[in-house]
Amino acid sequence: MLSISHYYFRKVVSFMVKGLEGILLGSANAKQLADFYKNKVGLKLTMEAEVGEKGEGLYVFEMKGCSLYIIDHSKVKGKNNQPGRFIFNLEVDNIEKEVKRVKTAKVKLIKDIYHVEDYGHVATFEDVDGNYFQLVQVKA
Repeated sequence: MLSISHYYFRKVVSFMVKGLEGILLGSANAKQLADFYKNKVGLKLTMEAEVGEKGEGLYVFEMKGCSLYIIDHSKVKGKNNQPGRFIFNLEVDNIEKEVKRVKTAKVKLIKDIYHVEDYGHVATFEDVDGNYFQLVQVKA
């Protein structure tokens, strides 16, 4: 027999997480990193603000399904020394065209286009902070 508190807990748990709203990417120089994603990768900057008591920069790139937030973070120093630990994917319609465009913008290519069975095509790049991101064209 379930108690009322047990029933209530089960109901709350089932509705706690609804999805991934955004990715927060901390940087020692958020403006530089945001400029990279705007100018080299081609993301559309949808908001710029100051946050916190020290007026840290916040840069928002809203996309289908999830936003990318780039923010100044006092505990982040230098380049990412483990870039493969966390990688985010940016979906594109034409991977060949977009990879060529990003390569032409002199973005460091880590792994050129390859196929992932039952998923699509992927290419891995590195940003100015040493983080990896991927352009992906998912299987229709």
